[in-house]
Amino acid sequence: MGFLTALVGKAKYAKEIHIVLDNLSAHKTQGVEQFLAEHPKVRFHFTPTYSSWLNQVEIWFAKIERGVIARGVFTLVSDLRRKLMKYIRAHAQHARPIRWTYTDVKKRITAKRITGTVN
Repeated sequence: MGFLTALVGKAKYAKEIHIVLDNLSAHKTQGVEQFLAEHPKVRFHFTPTYSSWLNQVEIWFAKIERGVIARGVFTLVSDLRRKLMKYIRAHAQHARPIRWTYTDVKKRITAKRITGTVN
């Protein structure tokens, strides 16, 4: 809870704080419920079960890390930027949109206070 507490402390000015999470069970513990009860302006939004776009973001960053960063030697930040942009442009030439499909409504998580909103 240290990260969330620090976040709330730095965003005292905010009327609401919205956080997008995947459906990992660690995000739904008693400690998390207690944190949300103590910080009513914090709202959690969970991605749909079995179709987390966060997984795709994690995969994308892992590919960049393996394909550019882990193998690279960079003398300047501009050198790193140039190599990252070259990789991104090459990837964009073959990129295709992802079409999510999910039909098993029995496995969807039901709404309750901790989830904020469920899509």
